[in-house]
Amino acid sequence: MSKDVKYYIVAAEALPEIFIKVAEAKRMMQTGEASTVGAATRLVGISRSAFYKYKDSVQPFNDMKAEHIITFYGMLKDSSGVLSRVLSVFAMTGANILTINQSIPTNGCAAVTISAETSEMEETLETLIAEVSNVNGVVKFEAMAG
Repeated sequence: MSKDVKYYIVAAEALPEIFIKVAEAKRMMQTGEASTVGAATRLVGISRSAFYKYKDSVQPFNDMKAEHIITFYGMLKDSSGVLSRVLSVFAMTGANILTINQSIPTNGCAAVTISAETSEMEETLETLIAEVSNVNGVVKFEAMAG
């Protein structure tokens, strides 16, 4: 029987130091600052066994969005042009929209999910969310998965 994996987004300040060091060691190897696991773990001050224990479970959120697909969830008022204005924000930030799914409006609002490829974004993910959230007619907007 397979075990379902759950993911959480947690502020770095709340994480045990080992997770931050594992993420830093992975970054060092990706950028070439360290050529081996041994070198990277020595530089950040952790054991190789600790690195291997957590390496597949630790991924900085900003790295997840690079060259990845992020799915956003929004609740939009049932008014003409709201979705168009939301999509304009995506276009201005450089996100490449892949899919849009919108529910039939009920009680004056419609749920919408937007999946976008974000590696070419000129703005941060946080800026995109803030700008969309400020669009007239957007009740709620957040990143769901990436």
